[in-house]
Amino acid sequence: MTGTDHQHSEAVVQAAQWLAEQNPAPQPIIPHIRNRFGLSALEACEAAALPTKFRILRKAHG
Repeated sequence: MTGTDHQHSEAVVQAAQWLAEQNPAPQPIIPHIRNRFGLSALEACEAAALPTKFRILRKAHG
């Protein structure tokens, strides 16, 4: 599935929430969250993209 129908695993959501709290974010980000949360490369990329999506939605919906 893609778009708004796509469901993320709990590990991806946890990684995204953890990443959103990091300031500055660890670099390189993908290997770091793969190791920390046991994610595949695709899941790590999804987790890395979610904090930006969260911020956009927060701005749009207050």
